[in-house]
Amino acid sequence: MLNFNHSELIAIWLSVKVALLSSLISLPVALVFGYGLARYKFFGKSVIESIINLPLVMPPVTTGYLLLVILGTKGYIGATLYQWFGIKLAFTFSAAVIASVFVSFPLIVRSVRTAMEMVDPGLEEASRILGAGKLRTFFRITVPLAMPGILSGTVLGFARSLGEFGATITFAGNIEGETQTLPLAIFSYMQIPGHEIPTFRLVMVSVLISFMAMGLSEMFVRRMRRV
Repeated sequence: MLNFNHSELIAIWLSVKVALLSSLISLPVALVFGYGLARYKFFGKSVIESIINLPLVMPPVTTGYLLLVILGTKGYIGATLYQWFGIKLAFTFSAAVIASVFVSFPLIVRSVRTAMEMVDPGLEEASRILGAGKLRTFFRITVPLAMPGILSGTVLGFARSLGEFGATITFAGNIEGETQTLPLAIFSYMQIPGHEIPTFRLVMVSVLISFMAMGLSEMFVRRMRRV
């Protein structure tokens, strides 16, 4: 039952790789947006919030379709990238990462924003009064104090990327060895009679990876709170 074939191992590796890259790409941008939404009031703030949160309420297939329309080889931006630079995004590994970024980014931003709203602005002001600049205050005061929430949001984003299906299959396709992640491999096996054991095997791997990620996150958060 535990004898994984080559296709299953590739699907597992692709899922972890996509989820990690998605989290690493989303986190720095989420820090900027989360801090801006937590600390500043400006015209159009509600519009920006709505745009960021759209992937949370839209069907994932809709997100994938919009990405295909915009970044496909005949899309508004994708056509220019392909014709001028030879860059093709749709139905590639990059497309799987982009799809995961779009669906997981709102979760990370919401967690980062909530965590930074709980940081006392007076501590930031005291840091600046003592001579630290805004950037140094951000990385030495705001980020460390908000770290438990930031980490939790990142893990949520990782888990969401790990389970992404709709946007990925629409924008990246279900190409074995290139874009076929765990959810897509599970879906493919479910369509084949007699493949109940491989399907269950991949489901258990998906659950195990998610459980390990959440466990490590909880351990780190508890340690940060003690510190």
